[in-house]
Amino acid sequence: MRWTLTGKSRASDEMRIRRAVMSDDRGLAELDRNTWSPDNAVSPRPHENAVFFDLANPPEQFLVAERRGRLLGFIRLVQPVPLPSGDHVRQIQGFAVDPAERGRGLGRLLLDAVFEEARSQGARRITLRVLSVNTRARRLYEAAGFAVEGVLPEEFYIEGSYVDDVLMGRSLLVV
Repeated sequence: MRWTLTGKSRASDEMRIRRAVMSDDRGLAELDRNTWSPDNAVSPRPHENAVFFDLANPPEQFLVAERRGRLLGFIRLVQPVPLPSGDHVRQIQGFAVDPAERGRGLGRLLLDAVFEEARSQGARRITLRVLSVNTRARRLYEAAGFAVEGVLPEEFYIEGSYVDDVLMGRSLLVV
């Protein structure tokens, strides 16, 4: 199923994907805390009173999935190199789906929505970084057309183990 992101919400079984707003802060902070794992994060677990949005992570960089007012997932899209020479590239820098919603296609819907959003911003290419131990996410990205473009061996030391950082990318010109 193909969705459009033209300022309208997306709806499917009462689930919609929309742009984040400041009032999503508390719910997204809770979702971020609930989905945190050493398999998917290099930063420490967010504390209970953490804010989600800040100057470096404003709401306009996020798409959120919700059902009946409950936040189910989010994805963050940025221009990784904020120079004119990098205007054509966007990067996913944050992606989470409520554990109770995993395996139902929500992650793929968020990816499809972010591809569309990146295209609307003029991007031709999209990239991301994923920990080598996050096999579930890597399978999702590969199914969505991403390919491994590089590996940074032992880039992180997490809970007593060295973990590789996997660089993935794909064209947005292919539909």
